[in-house]
Amino acid sequence: MPWVPELFSAPALAQLEEKHRREKLVAVPFFAGLLTGDIDALIQSFARGPELHHPVRGRIKGVQAFAAYVRETNEWLTASNASIEDVGHMILTGDRGVGEAIVHLDGKTGAVDLPVAVMSDREPDGRIDEIRVYYSTWPLTGRRTNRLPLLQTEPGLRAPDVVGEYQRALAAGDLEAIVAAFEPDGYAREPAGGEYLHRGPEGLRSFYERLFSNGGGIGLEHCSLTDDGRACALEYNVVRWGKTELSRRAGIAIYARGESGKLAAARIYDDSDPPLVGPSAPSTLTE
Repeated sequence: MPWVPELFSAPALAQLEEKHRREKLVAVPFFAGLLTGDIDALIQSFARGPELHHPVRGRIKGVQAFAAYVRETNEWLTASNASIEDVGHMILTGDRGVGEAIVHLDGKTGAVDLPVAVMSDREPDGRIDEIRVYYSTWPLTGRRTNRLPLLQTEPGLRAPDVVGEYQRALAAGDLEAIVAAFEPDGYAREPAGGEYLHRGPEGLRSFYERLFSNGGGIGLEHCSLTDDGRACALEYNVVRWGKTELSRRAGIAIYARGESGKLAAARIYDDSDPPLVGPSAPSTLTE
């Protein structure tokens, strides 16, 4: 997820292999590829020309627009003194790749930790059809974008095992069932990241009790499911929050399974503005 390693120049590839020397470099992580500045390799990683969907910039399509995006993103990362922390492991299947990172950067009022998830649809040879980038704008601007849908609903799409149990509990607003879906030290992380991580039964109970405070569970349309057995990525549209019907809002969540088969982690990447009872929480709280 998502770049094709053999397309990079020898110096860039050597740098990437050194950084990721403990793992087989079957795909180059999103930000690692951008930071090489090897625009030709990035463009050639696409099967039919660049296409990327960005939370702020929207749809970026074509060589010229994509090359400008790469240059401007690298300038922003450099000016912000950014460093990239990979999270979890890449989920690679025959037709998709998913990766996660936290971008640590200098914001206007202090340090910012920005969780980012990147989904790529892939051809059998590993080249990319399109990339969808997910993050909340709250850590950067203090505002949410309520992002429009990127994908259509897949009727009949069902999440397996504990991920399916979690989804049913989320939709029903079943507090006990959703807490029971996690391992004893499992956690849920909100899109704002940082301190908005809720671990263990009590932390999870408090978090989901807050989520269900608008009169019930959270309704999602399921759009794509990418699962390698260790972790599962679900792209969705939020359509209901408790008693409130919402216009469709795009997001993705990554569910990591623990040794027991229950959830070790649920990491959420969306930007919905939650209609919750009481003071507004500082981050998106969808999954």
